[in-house]
Amino acid sequence: MSATVLVVEDETKLRDLLRFYLEREGMSVLSTGSGAEAITLTRDARPDVVLLDLGLPDVPGEDVAQEVCAMSDVPILVITARDSEQDRISVLEMGVDDYITKPFSPRELVLRTQAVLRRGGRLTPAEERWSLGGGELVIDHGRRELSVRGKPVELTPTEWKLLRVLASSPGRVFSRLQLINQVRGYEFDGYERTVDSHVKNLRHKIEADLASPRIVETVYGSGYRLRLSRDR
Repeated sequence: MSATVLVVEDETKLRDLLRFYLEREGMSVLSTGSGAEAITLTRDARPDVVLLDLGLPDVPGEDVAQEVCAMSDVPILVITARDSEQDRISVLEMGVDDYITKPFSPRELVLRTQAVLRRGGRLTPAEERWSLGGGELVIDHGRRELSVRGKPVELTPTEWKLLRVLASSPGRVFSRLQLINQVRGYEFDGYERTVDSHVKNLRHKIEADLASPRIVETVYGSGYRLRLSRDR
């Protein structure tokens, strides 16, 4: 079955051009120039990836991304004309999976879309639910739900992705750049300094004692690791 791509772009010519290139690669394409309609299409049509322009006429693209992330784990590739380092960091901190700056090559956008789709491949049923530390953490990927010591905990999209990476290999030390690469799909030096902030926020939600964290451990000079073992 071909992947379904939702293109959210208010420029009709660019929207049609992207449809042409994506369909040529065998993808099914839904498209809209409205942020409000994009939210509805995401909920009803359940696309495999959303290509989202931030400069929409009705609803700011940032608000659309926030709504989409809240209702679904569908990956988002942002299209933006903003290209300063701070703009790039702000885009990534929204919790999106990738971004591309205008002007861009349609072929590059297709390749980035395919990369996002590969990273967002569906888990098999046996992999959808992870229990760690005797049930201290229970991660349900299918429902995108986290339980910590028996209580539900809400995570931001970036916190969710960080925890998922760490929990995929308990005990393994991930450097900050490796975490960026796993979460974003590429290494971006300017974003490395924000990893500590996201880990700090994650700890506030899952650790019983912030003064002595025992779930996400800092390995000084190296990075972070999850100390809990996967339950059988």
